[in-house]
Amino acid sequence: MSTPVSKAEAGEASGLAAPSAMAAPPAKKRRPGRLLLMVSVPLLVVGGGAYFYLTGGRFEETDNAYVQQAKVAVSSDIAGRIVAVNISENQMVHAGDVLFSIDPAPYQIALDQANAALGSARVNVEQLKVSYQTAQTALAAAKATLEIQQASFNRQNTLVEQGVSSASTLDQPKLSLRAAQTAVASAEQQVASAVAALAGNPEIETDMHPTVLAALSQVQLAERNLSKTDVVAAADGVISQIGNLNVGQFVTTGTTIASLVETGGTWVEANFKETQLAGIHVGMVAEVAVDASPGAPLEGKVTSIGAATGSEFSLIPAQNATGNWVKVVQRIPVRVDFEPDAAVQLRSGMSALVSVDTGKSTLDKLQGH
Repeated sequence: MSTPVSKAEAGEASGLAAPSAMAAPPAKKRRPGRLLLMVSVPLLVVGGGAYFYLTGGRFEETDNAYVQQAKVAVSSDIAGRIVAVNISENQMVHAGDVLFSIDPAPYQIALDQANAALGSARVNVEQLKVSYQTAQTALAAAKATLEIQQASFNRQNTLVEQGVSSASTLDQPKLSLRAAQTAVASAEQQVASAVAALAGNPEIETDMHPTVLAALSQVQLAERNLSKTDVVAAADGVISQIGNLNVGQFVTTGTTIASLVETGGTWVEANFKETQLAGIHVGMVAEVAVDASPGAPLEGKVTSIGAATGSEFSLIPAQNATGNWVKVVQRIPVRVDFEPDAAVQLRSGMSALVSVDTGKSTLDKLQGH
């Protein structure tokens, strides 16, 4: 139940509330720091961005890069059956290590035959020298007989000219003289034939005769084939893909039977965009970060820049003379050579990040330096 309020109390209450309701609100104070902050922050952001843009651009970078190592196809220079395999998959080998062996028996037989042919050739040359000496002796004898017959004919001819003997007495001396002349001519032909058989030089060394040289080459070929029965590693590296390398298997000449990834030379092929090549030149310093060891970057040097884009060397180059041609930024392979860290196990095909120091910032490029 409410308590009645008197008119005097009501008037007094209304008199107190009226002035407070009619009082004006206080004026807000301006804050200059807020305006300064709103202006300075964007300016600082723009200025910082401009600074980093102008002072940046010195390094050209790409992650389209891969570690490369020379890969050699292991094959045999001769045909034969494998009798021994001395390696296993992904084994580290050194230059000269025997990888596998081919049955040497057929090639040993071929070498023995070649040596026998060489001996026979030397004997034949010695016989030719003897034949030359015999021909020389026969020629000397024929010339001596010719001198005797010529003297006998001259004496008889003098008697005939003096009228002491009849002309018929010259018939026999004349026949004997003709026979002696024929014998000398035949002996000279025998000597010439003997000289020709000795390659035109009667004093030729036996092993310099063409027949002996041919036999020697066959011996060298047989020795070379026999030495190739042991297939050795051409360089230090890792042997792989030996699934077809088994004892008892017959291999033919030149057939690839395994692969050797050489570890002696390692480089990175970095595929830079064509728009990045303007500042890259041979000899520039590059930093190589291999994904397998991101915390250990390696220092390298640009050694060559590709002569064409990768698509130009593809099996089917792109044909751009079409109505739906779309421009695509091409990439040029850049070779970066470096000394691999022994602690990093590098393998051909590993991904890498390559950064080339061009030595010029964006500001330098804008100023034409």
